[in-house]
Amino acid sequence: MPSRHTDIELFYKPPFDWQRLLRFYGGRSSALVETVIDGVYLRTVEWQGDEGLLSVRQDASRDCLIARVDGPASVHLPALVPRLRRMFDLDLDPQQLHAALDGDPWLGRLLLQTPGLRVPGTWSTFELIVRTIVGQQVSVKAATTIAGRLAERAGRAVAHPQHAQVAWQFPTPAALADVNLERIGMPSKRVAALQNFAAVVANDQLQIEAFVDEHTRADLTPLRKGLLALPGIGPWTVEYVAMRAWRDRDAWPGSDLVIMQEITREHPELLKLGHQRLRSEDWRPWRAYAVMYIWNELMDRTDGQRGG
Repeated sequence: MPSRHTDIELFYKPPFDWQRLLRFYGGRSSALVETVIDGVYLRTVEWQGDEGLLSVRQDASRDCLIARVDGPASVHLPALVPRLRRMFDLDLDPQQLHAALDGDPWLGRLLLQTPGLRVPGTWSTFELIVRTIVGQQVSVKAATTIAGRLAERAGRAVAHPQHAQVAWQFPTPAALADVNLERIGMPSKRVAALQNFAAVVANDQLQIEAFVDEHTRADLTPLRKGLLALPGIGPWTVEYVAMRAWRDRDAWPGSDLVIMQEITREHPELLKLGHQRLRSEDWRPWRAYAVMYIWNELMDRTDGQRGG
């Protein structure tokens, strides 16, 4: 039987640095669930009980991405457009961003060097938070490997996989809460924090979704407080989730070690976190983009090995 698929065009305002966006996704993927291959983002998706393979590539001649879903979930692609636009930050007006930050000596220079950076979103808020907990105090590569182990142990193999490297669905909250995670490669305290988070989500005790529908964003203050109250979740995680999943353009994970080091590198007198936070006030309400530019500068210097 021939494979079912649907394509859709997702337009954006240039400049748009697709390759650096893919570099970020590729380095922070959940193994077996998502990957980047030859300039294309790939991941398994499930929507209203239908599975599919999502692929997103940049159009070679127009200012748009081409999204495709192969498999039964292809019939839902039009309904996924708002989620995909958030995921790839396609509604940003770069002129507004540049107008706000061009005058800053540091950020203005970074904008000139790489004018098309976006804040990478996520397909799944739950998956992003799990991936963030898994990534605490381990390398980015190790976190990708452990996320793949979680998919194999608690997720579900795709019934008719379209691509061998992305053939698993990420675990549901209930499945992850109940699975045995012995020898998964994480300390027991982190496993406990991970499974507690999964359990409270599975039992509807914690709201983690910022968008009450495809067009309306909820008040982020209760979401921040609720997530921060959980064991093993600190301010950095909350702000990182606010950046990527909740689309808060002013989120500020200021305790990030790379951010702290890079601010001190640029401003040797700013050693304390409070002083660095005051410096970040100059970048409001675009601090999430400032974060991406600071991370990206280090990624460029280290050939993608460090940064974010």
